Amino acid sequence: MTLSCHGLGVRGSRSVALGPAFVIARGPSPSSPERVAPEAVGLELARLDAALDAARDALRSVRSRIPAATPVSVAEFIDTHILMMEDAALVDAVRELIRAEACSAEWALQRQRDVLIRVFDAMEDPYLRSRRHDLDHVVLQIQTQLGGGVRAEGLAGQDLAGCVVVAEDLAPADAILLGQGGAIAFVTEFGGPMSHTAILARSLNIPAVVGVHHATQYLRHGETLVVDGDLGAVLADLDPATLAFYQGRIRALDERRAAQRCTVDRPSVTLDGVHIGLFANLELPEDAAAARVNGAAGVGLYRTEFLYMNRSDLPDEAEHLEAYRAVIDGLAGIPVTIRTLDLGVDKQVDTVGPTCPPACNPALGLRAIRLCLHDPELFRPQLRAILRASAHGPVRLMIPMITTVGELDTVLALIAQVRGELASEGIDFDPAMPIGGMVEVPSAALCARALAQRLDFLSIGTNDLTQYTLAVDRMDDSVSYLYDPVHPAVLRLIRMTLEAGRATGTPVAMCGELAGDPRYTRLLLGMGLREFSMQAGALLDIKELVRASDLSVLEAQVAELFKRLDEGDPAALMEAINRGSDAGLG
Repeated sequence: MTLSCHGLGVRGSRSVALGPAFVIARGPSPSSPERVAPEAVGLELARLDAALDAARDALRSVRSRIPAATPVSVAEFIDTHILMMEDAALVDAVRELIRAEACSAEWALQRQRDVLIRVFDAMEDPYLRSRRHDLDHVVLQIQTQLGGGVRAEGLAGQDLAGCVVVAEDLAPADAILLGQGGAIAFVTEFGGPMSHTAILARSLNIPAVVGVHHATQYLRHGETLVVDGDLGAVLADLDPATLAFYQGRIRALDERRAAQRCTVDRPSVTLDGVHIGLFANLELPEDAAAARVNGAAGVGLYRTEFLYMNRSDLPDEAEHLEAYRAVIDGLAGIPVTIRTLDLGVDKQVDTVGPTCPPACNPALGLRAIRLCLHDPELFRPQLRAILRASAHGPVRLMIPMITTVGELDTVLALIAQVRGELASEGIDFDPAMPIGGMVEVPSAALCARALAQRLDFLSIGTNDLTQYTLAVDRMDDSVSYLYDPVHPAVLRLIRMTLEAGRATGTPVAMCGELAGDPRYTRLLLGMGLREFSMQAGALLDIKELVRASDLSVLEAQVAELFKRLDEGDPAALMEAINRGSDAGLG
């Protein structure tokens, strides 16, 4: 009988993979208490320092092999671990234990790891609590080097072509090595929709299922597995019929992808003649090529946080402008929407913002536009650079994390002030550059009409909107099952925002994960969404659905769905919409 394990599915360029399991034992192995002779303390300190150097060098080596077009978040994970290896709370404390108690380096490291884990576990904020996994990854890297570096060498040298990697969790460096080694899918015991592994799987464009508890115990090394990123399922002990079904499905997916490549230059128009804007989300200037190759009509979200990461100073106006011009040049005339700085929560840097006590909730603190208004001198160089970039191509400016009308008015006044400065200095910019704002919190959706009256466009960020509406930390594995982007409350807020756009004549886009998920394309079309922005790899899937959809039919079906949104199973009603019939909606 086929064994089925379930978790959270992550789609890559293909949603299904089939191959032999490569099971990796994870987690730092507990070290035995061990003392050394007093005269050997110096040797243990030298061993620790050598292990730290080797571990950092190994991570830097992995980082250097990341392709240039890889999203910045991938490199950030590795840089975070390198910085942790230099943190006094870990390293200096281990050195002091070795000196004070003549411990072996392994035992001192284990003891300090246990102390810090208790600190993380006691934190009230779920996001900060989840960072204990980073600590374990770092400790494991150092332990590996203390043991001679065998594990790291083994990972880098394994022939993983066609394998499904199964692990408790994957460190960023390991995930990159495994992907470069030919792994076709990941299965992990821990993780949520925005966990390291989920983000890396999307970045590496391979399917994954995360949060499959006890996977390393149930799944055997070498056995054939199916990883279904659509269903969030991992199948083992495959019977002949199941194996044949998935082999056929994979062939069909490959044939479909080849056919989709032929539609890159075809218009994104519904069966009843309505044009739908399909845009790409970009992390780095180098990503512009992927947007063009996949037929993006423009860039609906260009994230600028990479300019602030992994450095001891702040980017100046010239550096901002250089990055924005690189994107404009790479897009060759299609528009780009540049989002202003959105630091905070999962994107922290030492050079920006005040230091918060460990118990604070960063998701509710000084982040995004709040941070920029708190420190206008941080914000001004970016505003000046975006305005200057608008003289070189079609640019839109987008403000993240708006919560109140008063906050928006303050931002708009600052932008007007910067425009005046540039004009007085004789510096070119587009005075008609569109300015938009993101709807990412319930208050913004509830005030969407007032926001729309002040802006040229709105864009719905479904990742944060879902998190703040449902009070679910999307980074916390223990509650990730509650993260539901099509919860009735979330759908009502999305509809409210779309209605505000129609009432005021203000275009409304969507740039969260929901926009690039084919399961919800017809639902969003029926709700009135006309501009989608997503990872470039999802564009052809969404275009295929758009070109096969009749909006008049979908709008009637969605209207009926909203009448029954609190009855029964909304997922079943949405499935009826995806089948292209009115079954279950009558």
